[in-house]
Amino acid sequence: MSVKLGINPLTWANDDLPSLGGDTPLATCLDEGRQAGFAGFELGHKFPRAPELLKPILHRHELELVSGWYSGQLLERSVEEEIAAVQPHLQLLKAMGCKVMVFCEVTGCIHGRQDKPVSERPRFPAERWEEYGARLTEFARYTQSQGVQVAYHHHMGTVIETEAEVDALMEHTGPEVGLLLDTGHITFAGGNPIDLASRWSKRINHVHCKDIRADILREARNRNASFLNAVLDGTFTVPGDGCVDYPGLFRVLKEAEYEGWLVVEAEQDPSVAHPLTYATLGHNHLHAFAKDAGLL
Repeated sequence: MSVKLGINPLTWANDDLPSLGGDTPLATCLDEGRQAGFAGFELGHKFPRAPELLKPILHRHELELVSGWYSGQLLERSVEEEIAAVQPHLQLLKAMGCKVMVFCEVTGCIHGRQDKPVSERPRFPAERWEEYGARLTEFARYTQSQGVQVAYHHHMGTVIETEAEVDALMEHTGPEVGLLLDTGHITFAGGNPIDLASRWSKRINHVHCKDIRADILREARNRNASFLNAVLDGTFTVPGDGCVDYPGLFRVLKEAEYEGWLVVEAEQDPSVAHPLTYATLGHNHLHAFAKDAGLL
């Protein structure tokens, strides 16, 4: 089995800043994503959340549902409370045939606040790693019993952002917890996606492929910008249009026999970065990198 190439609707409409692409119909996102060459989409806020509604829409566009973001709060909730809270999302993913759930701990997060510099994000309470790891593992064991594995998404503006924090999470959780490697977020956080992938390649079960414009990232850091303002300034772009070493990363994934989705997820302002143009560019680069690495 080879990898599949998917895309997140953030290219057309932003979930954290709905004014970006707010008037773009879902049909346009799906039409253009398919035209660009992608086989599947992740969920976005324009998608219906009932499988009987979503299945025929995706079928008409010859697309699969890849996965979808879930906002976890296991630092505040019990495992039982989280399991109860996740049911609508989990049942949708199951019904749509998804194999992974994008899970991010959002307790205290600031990535959706345009007025908050990303430097003011919450820090993970060091004394709670063992407890949190046990909770997340138990939660992931439950979702896995339902046929869907947790793919933990390290994310700017949250308690788990840096390489060291991802290492700690992996060290304190069991194999039930997979790792979503996001090339752009780990680079933004000062890390190296190849180093992270090399350490945890056997745990990686989902990959978000975004690139970084290094000069704009430097400016964002110098100005102590918020995550959303960094997005608006153009920090992120599609694979092959920035500084991330995708050929090197994909060699690591090939050696680890990775067989999941490679998802273009590049938050940009669609009024500046024409969605179909960038979706096509991202697909073509991603396909070439994956083929050269033997992943396709």
